[in-house]
Amino acid sequence: MSAVNGAAPKRGWKRIVIPIAAVGAVIGVTIGLVFLVDKQGAPNLLANVYDLIGNQAEAAALRSGHGDRTLAKLLLAVIAIAVGVGGIWLFYAGLNALVEKLGPTWRRRLIPWVFVGPALVLVTIYLIYPVVATLILSITESGGFFRNYGFLFTDPSMFAVFRNNLIWLVVGTLGSVGLGLLIAGLVDRVRYESMAKTVIFLPLAISLVGASVIWAFVYTWRPPGEPQYGLLNAVWTALGGQPVAWVQTAPVNTFALIVILIWLETGFAMVVLSAAIKGVPAEIMEAAKLDGASERQLFRRIIVPMIKGSIITVAITVAIAVLKIFDIVYVMTGGRFDTDVIANQMFLQMFQFGDFGRASALAVILFLAVIPLMIINLRGMRGRGLAA
Repeated sequence: MSAVNGAAPKRGWKRIVIPIAAVGAVIGVTIGLVFLVDKQGAPNLLANVYDLIGNQAEAAALRSGHGDRTLAKLLLAVIAIAVGVGGIWLFYAGLNALVEKLGPTWRRRLIPWVFVGPALVLVTIYLIYPVVATLILSITESGGFFRNYGFLFTDPSMFAVFRNNLIWLVVGTLGSVGLGLLIAGLVDRVRYESMAKTVIFLPLAISLVGASVIWAFVYTWRPPGEPQYGLLNAVWTALGGQPVAWVQTAPVNTFALIVILIWLETGFAMVVLSAAIKGVPAEIMEAAKLDGASERQLFRRIIVPMIKGSIITVAITVAIAVLKIFDIVYVMTGGRFDTDVIANQMFLQMFQFGDFGRASALAVILFLAVIPLMIINLRGMRGRGLAA
């Protein structure tokens, strides 16, 4: 009886404290959101703190916009993190508490949606809605469907854009996956495998813009007779050749830009395919060796067929990235010298020419080009039992 009496005050204490804490949390999150909306919230709050400690000069400087705002920015970041984390926790905890008060049947039905629902809402807002809005813009803006899509399939400049994208897709994908597969097979046999993989993988840590800047110095061209600062022209002229404007000369420039992508993506392909190669059963390899298979035959007839699924997955992943290529072209040439691609042309149409209809039509074409690759990838994963 005493145990029951002792448990009652504890439950009563929780019934009082939890609602008060929830109300306090809601008030705190609300105040934090109001604070974040106000552009002068952090400086004013910090100025009030300075007033409390007697530093009126710094407080006045902050309010006038002339003081050091580093601390104000740090304060704003801390409050944003606290409000974001606290708000999300409060949201899920509140929904979970409401569902727990329902009957067992409704509880089982609603609990999954409590956690999946917000994610679906975000996916709808940030993925599905933009796709639908872009499709509508492509058939209504700037003269409508026939004018926007007619431009894409009748203008000679767009033929060059689609041709370049096709070259990127074929050469970039085959180059990245082929080189990655070759290196994966080779490093699997060397003594310092980890070090070799690290060296090959390092470029992937560089952004596309950073890699473009690096290779801009490699491809730098100077007129004949002047010192060649570009690495490639320095080597080329040392061998007796004339300086070549690698970035300005078509069609060499397109392939020169593709080399940058291959340099970056080879590390990704190598890591994934190397892991797949290590998954090949050792018994099969030993049996093939006993039958007299050479290393080349082992690679071509045993390893490659057995990791075909991984090769296809990596190829599709790289191909999707290649279809959307923008950064390298924008940084290196801006689409000039016959190097333009779909994503760069979409950027130019929207932000340089202000033609939202054509830009949206290009986005739709790019989206439609990616969909088959995604379907193939999902079917391949489902066939290997990696997806539901």
